[in-house]
Amino acid sequence: MAGLGAGGLTGAALIILFLPGSLENCSHISISAHIVRLGDPVTASCTVSQSCSHLDPEPRILWRLGTELLQQQGRQQRQPDGSQKSTVTLPYLNSTHTFLLCYLNWSNSLQLLNQAELWAGYPPATPSNLSCLMNLTSNSLICQWEPGPESHLPTNFTLKSFKSRGDCQTQEDTIKDCVPAAGQSYCSIPRKHLLLYQNMVIWVQAENALGTSLSPQLCLDPMDVVKLEPPTLLALDPNPEVALPQPDCLWLRWEPWKPSLYMNQKCELRYRPQLGEASWAQVGPLPSSTVQYELCGLRPATAYVLQMRCIRWPLPGPWSSWSPSLELQTAQGAPIVRLDTWWRQRQLDPKTTGVQLFWKPTPLEEASGQIQGYLLSWSPAGHAGPVLPLCNTTELSCTFRLPLGPGEVSLVAYNRAGTSHPSPVVFLESTGPAPARLRAMARNPQCLWVGWDPPSPVPQGYVIEWDLSPPSPSSSNTTWRLESNGSITETLLQENIRPFQLYEITVTPLYQGTMGHPKNVYVYSQEMAPPRMPVLHLKHIGKTWAQLEWVPEASELGKIPLTHYTVFCTNTQDQSFSTVLNASSHDFVLRDLKPSTLYHVHLMATSQAGATNSTILTLMTLAQGESELHIFLGAFGILLLLILLYGLAWLCCSPSRKNPLWPNVPDPAHSSLGSWVSTTMAEETFQLPSLRDPSITSITKITMLEEEKKQPGPWESSDSSETCGLPTLVQAYVLQRDPRASSTQSQPQPGTSDQVFYGQVLGSSTTPGPGHYIRCDSTQPLLEGLTPSPKSYENLWFQTIPLRMPGSPSPNQEDDCVFGPLLDFPLLQGLRVHGVEGLGGF
Repeated sequence: MAGLGAGGLTGAALIILFLPGSLENCSHISISAHIVRLGDPVTASCTVSQSCSHLDPEPRILWRLGTELLQQQGRQQRQPDGSQKSTVTLPYLNSTHTFLLCYLNWSNSLQLLNQAELWAGYPPATPSNLSCLMNLTSNSLICQWEPGPESHLPTNFTLKSFKSRGDCQTQEDTIKDCVPAAGQSYCSIPRKHLLLYQNMVIWVQAENALGTSLSPQLCLDPMDVVKLEPPTLLALDPNPEVALPQPDCLWLRWEPWKPSLYMNQKCELRYRPQLGEASWAQVGPLPSSTVQYELCGLRPATAYVLQMRCIRWPLPGPWSSWSPSLELQTAQGAPIVRLDTWWRQRQLDPKTTGVQLFWKPTPLEEASGQIQGYLLSWSPAGHAGPVLPLCNTTELSCTFRLPLGPGEVSLVAYNRAGTSHPSPVVFLESTGPAPARLRAMARNPQCLWVGWDPPSPVPQGYVIEWDLSPPSPSSSNTTWRLESNGSITETLLQENIRPFQLYEITVTPLYQGTMGHPKNVYVYSQEMAPPRMPVLHLKHIGKTWAQLEWVPEASELGKIPLTHYTVFCTNTQDQSFSTVLNASSHDFVLRDLKPSTLYHVHLMATSQAGATNSTILTLMTLAQGESELHIFLGAFGILLLLILLYGLAWLCCSPSRKNPLWPNVPDPAHSSLGSWVSTTMAEETFQLPSLRDPSITSITKITMLEEEKKQPGPWESSDSSETCGLPTLVQAYVLQRDPRASSTQSQPQPGTSDQVFYGQVLGSSTTPGPGHYIRCDSTQPLLEGLTPSPKSYENLWFQTIPLRMPGSPSPNQEDDCVFGPLLDFPLLQGLRVHGVEGLGGF
């Protein structure tokens, strides 16, 4: 059972009972004292008898105090009878309640043998402050005391007493002890155990295991310690027929405690205002023959709290407790105030003046009665006449009309107790100078500061009035103040100020018998940041600079002007800078910018009330050299365009160009042969030798289309199989050489475009008979089938028709070109040739 704690002692005891031979019968534990003073030593011994044969011959005994295994195992020795005894001494006991346990080391485990309970504490303290009161309600003597410090041991209290005569030195009959309930420090002695009007001795006895203590004895007569119950306070309504209620007095009455009706007693009364933290004021003793009282010297219209207590008189005894509180309020007194007035007037017609009068009450005494209303009246000046009431109101202003002429206007405040002294209203003329340099500003949302330069001469005082701007139709929000000190030059306005409102403040100086001209100023009670911001525009931009501009907002009435502008600029790398400008600025140039960079710019306007940002303007600077590149590219483009135009004009309009890039092939079905011959060709006539005779033969060349891909010329050499068997001059002409050139220079120049010929017409104007034509087969279509006429740019297809001509090559020679009659050529049937000399023979 190693590790067994105090919480498992009960289970350990049960285990002992079921062990073989019952180890409890084998051991015995003894303690020097089960209850000791806290901190005193304790000695204990544990004996194991020899009869426990199943134990080891030399058993080892161990000790545990509560849950703590003692380090010192005590002194163990064998007794003459063969038993083993272990003795342990605790130097001090610091626990008020614990267990001391004896263990046996058996089979490598701790086996509980026995235990002892220990208590530690102090002797009981002496009871003090013993007092007794005779309670007539329970008809018993109740005594109470203070038990003193805790002893940590069970302590019993007993109230002891006996009857005595004289000075309580002799003891007569013993009174039964009174034992209070557990935890209580009072006890009651019934009336049947008491002898009234006879002394008795009373004390308290406290007892525990470590000792007994007695309180000082108390000698008393039960009737001398009678405590009365407090009376009941009630309000008393005075008889209005006897006297009018005074505003500084209260009437009250009380009902004594019924068991004390036939006892002589005196009472005390205390009171204080219900509101506030004033101390109690006490009145007494009050005569016992009366049960009502008039308490005066109080403040009018004030609520008071009253309490009362009583004591037997002239017999000794304690005061009763204070009665429950009674709350009463004094009556109102007549107002004792000074009424300061101010006015606004205007002429309505030649006989009537409209007046708006303002007033403000100032109490002259602390006991001034509450004001229930104001009465304004007018009476003719200089003689007794009827009083004309103008206003009867609870407000602090009144609007009325007055007839022109002398008269007196008076104002009084009233309540149920009476009226205040009348305050005359004197209307002054505005003939004095006005204050100079009036200025105002907001100190906080509920406070305005106004200052001015004093006029000359210095006035007797000032009237400061403030109202919302524009004012309400009834001007009910107008607030004003009378400053009787004419030397002041500034003041704070804290009444009826609301934040974020525009106020008009007017200052009027007051002189002897007149007043100065008023002067006003506008101010906001609390300003916000500027509500609007000018729009930021980009005026010009370059590679490293940008010019911005904006239109400043117009100033508003009562607004604090702007103090400055701030321009913020940030690029895409979050690099930013700012510049502060004067409030009069309307443009700014951003410098030292990076070319071809995106920037975000915004403007902030600042006043004393705050700052507001404009919308963000995004701009990008120009690229480096971009304008020069634009100029160069533009000039180069213009030059290139001029060159192209000149080249096109030369290609199209040059008369000496013989070989155009593409020939214009007219439609053979809708043209004449003259249109097939160029102007140069039409003007020149080439004399070629005839095939039949040596005379010169006129040859006409038909315009041809260009092949899509280069092929060798059909007449390149006399040895080629592709060459027609024509004379040398004819072949030279077919090869499109210059007709004026020598026949020997008939080879084509490399790189020249090859031509495809539809046919050649040979003939002579001097030779009779029909002419001849030479036709070559072409891979390009000309007229095949029923196809429509080709376009001017399309080649034509001629079907190969073999013709025989005089002087043609031998039949065994494979020729692609033959001669035939002219009428067999389909393009020349019915074709008339015009414009070429020498073709009439066709």
